[in-house]
Amino acid sequence: MDRTILPLNPKRRPATSPAVDIRDQQPHPLPTRPLPPEGAPNVLVILVDDMGFGASSAYGGPCRMPAADRLAADGLRYTRFHTTAICAPTRMSLLTGRNHHSTGMGIVPELGTSSPGLDGIRPDNMAMLPQILSENGYLTGAFGKMHQTPLWELGETGPFDRWPLNEGFDRFYGFIGAETNQFYPALIDGFTPIDAPRTPEEGYHLSEDLVDQATGWIQSVSALEPDRPWFTYLSFGACHDPLQVPEEWRGRYRDEFNHGWAEERERIFARQKELGVIPADAELTEFDEHVPDWESLSDTERLVSQRMMELYAEMAEHMDVQVDRLLNTIADLGQLDNTLVFYLLGDNGAAAEGGRFGTHNNMASLNRVPMSLDEIADRLDEAGGPNTFSNYPIGWALAMNTPYQQSKKYASHYGGTRNGMIVRWPAGIETVGDELRHQWHHVIDIAPTILEAAGIPQPKVVHGTEQAPIEGTSLAYTFNDAAAPDQHTTQYFEVMGSRGIHQDGWTCVTRHQHLPWGPDARRPLPPLSEDVWELYDTTSDWTQAKNVADQHPERVAKMKEAFLVEAAKHNALPLDDRMHERFNADTAPRPDLMGQRRSITLRPAMRGIREGAAPNVKNTSFTMTAHFAVPESGAEGVLIAQGGRFAGWSLYLHEGRVVYCYNHCGQRTHFRAGEPLGAGTHTATVRFGYDGGGVGKGGEVELLVDDAVVASGRLARTVGWMFSVDETLDVGCDRQSPVTDDYPDHPRANRFTGRLDRVELVLGDDALNPDPTEVAEILVSRT
Repeated sequence: MDRTILPLNPKRRPATSPAVDIRDQQPHPLPTRPLPPEGAPNVLVILVDDMGFGASSAYGGPCRMPAADRLAADGLRYTRFHTTAICAPTRMSLLTGRNHHSTGMGIVPELGTSSPGLDGIRPDNMAMLPQILSENGYLTGAFGKMHQTPLWELGETGPFDRWPLNEGFDRFYGFIGAETNQFYPALIDGFTPIDAPRTPEEGYHLSEDLVDQATGWIQSVSALEPDRPWFTYLSFGACHDPLQVPEEWRGRYRDEFNHGWAEERERIFARQKELGVIPADAELTEFDEHVPDWESLSDTERLVSQRMMELYAEMAEHMDVQVDRLLNTIADLGQLDNTLVFYLLGDNGAAAEGGRFGTHNNMASLNRVPMSLDEIADRLDEAGGPNTFSNYPIGWALAMNTPYQQSKKYASHYGGTRNGMIVRWPAGIETVGDELRHQWHHVIDIAPTILEAAGIPQPKVVHGTEQAPIEGTSLAYTFNDAAAPDQHTTQYFEVMGSRGIHQDGWTCVTRHQHLPWGPDARRPLPPLSEDVWELYDTTSDWTQAKNVADQHPERVAKMKEAFLVEAAKHNALPLDDRMHERFNADTAPRPDLMGQRRSITLRPAMRGIREGAAPNVKNTSFTMTAHFAVPESGAEGVLIAQGGRFAGWSLYLHEGRVVYCYNHCGQRTHFRAGEPLGAGTHTATVRFGYDGGGVGKGGEVELLVDDAVVASGRLARTVGWMFSVDETLDVGCDRQSPVTDDYPDHPRANRFTGRLDRVELVLGDDALNPDPTEVAEILVSRT
């Protein structure tokens, strides 16, 4: 069997002459599905979101993670493992074994452009790891976050080529996007948007649900085909914002962080040396001078900051306890020892995106209305629950990247790119328990490692397309040889102009992007050609603490050239350091489902429309009219809604009256009709006249019922940038969290109980594309 040509061609059935009577027919061989090579292990890849190198207890951090500690106890801890510095690129590299720009995923889909390295369209000559495994007989399941689908392909029209079930997975249950609410997730089962099976009041939480689904799937396929190995990809939304945990978990870290972020760095650093995950002579990098000293904070500032860090730690431990449940299930099936486990403790460094003191509403921060310290303090008892969309302060995020500098999205330094990784496989790795591996590796090395462990060659042809070589280096050579010399010796990094190169133990890097919390945040970026490069000899300076660029100008020049060579080879050129312009499809540019259309008719079956695919009612006038009928018994519920509890709008019937609610980042304004509707057909219209003159300005609202004005008023400000990263536009109900407290928080309970025919939406001609400078200020204000 030639496993380099996929799909595998089964042997032709012997040609036999057909008999007239089945009783005289020589039997044909039964059709069979290929099996993987004998001894191929099960594979479990677990990926944590937004966790820095110094966060988990397995790497000296304050977040107690019993499953990670359990796996490390008789597995391998890799101390120099790297990611791309940002989520979707890391995930694509993990699942293809190629560099992120090579696959078109040089940045998150929300910032995609038409450049081949940034368009989000994986070439057919770079088959996904689950495709290769499936074609070789593996059973494949994905549970959790998937972030590799272009925005314009997330609607009902597809195409669905880059959805999980068409990229090699037999089963998918999770969400597609950057983040989701842990209590009201934007769930997808296969291709179908679904609602969470329970409410928060009934005990629902996404991390638990994902493990329940993965556990059930593994049990099912193991019972049905016990001789066939499985590949499970479990990708949590934790510990990305929103930081949300079940009520019984909140308070478990109470007062464990009242010593502050600088002291926590010192404690983590000492524990890391004790564990051996950094050398005894390693140096702690300087803490960011623009982060305030803990001692300089007021009592309220310290209280708010430590509570937010407690919440992060609680979310991390809660997630890890779910992993432990899954490991117990696999052990009960007698399969754990022949399961190759990769536990990736982060897809990038910790995310310094929560502002100076954190927030309960990241949408407010994103839309230039950040919460005040007093507002955050007044709601600390709610932090982590369904009514908050919390994130922790910059200082704590940087501490979670100890001992390194920088954070998520900065591809230049190890604070953005170095993550912990634990590997366990007793059937294939001979360890005495709790061993360290110091070889330098990158996330593109995972796929070739799995193929080598399974005895499956890298394919030459997949479905008729000749394959480009996998770009990663299998790290299987390290499994049973702690002293083996490095085999991955050159690696480039780049995200939005922040870039660098590792070469034979040296790193040459330039941050390029301003720090949102620093003094340069509002200044234009420097030309790429004027970036100042730093040089580190990581053979003697493990943590990138000593910049020696001035001592080795010739090496800096050569490594800058080497970066350009690697960047050109892997589609990273031209470098695109724009951020704010790329949120807009026109200026990025990238495809947009609405295009230049200014009107659309929405029907009741249209639910789960992501904001990037929905008509854009921000920064423009519009008219929206719902056509519906009320039965004799009356009607209640949502006609159309977009967003949710933290920003959005909704047109609905409450106590029989038409209501329009505009939720400006948690501040709700209701326009209510005075009389309930009688039986019969009706129209409800919202007319909004935008003031213009900038992003997020106000405007005049009129609510009409059957063409008569029943309420009017003014919105002083509107959402200028984004209603939600994950919550959707829905016709006939409000999925996920509710825009208003007038109706319940589950679509089964808030759906429209009359007959809804259609909703017509007409956008004005005054639509404003946000000016890049103004957008920059919006994003800066977030921190």
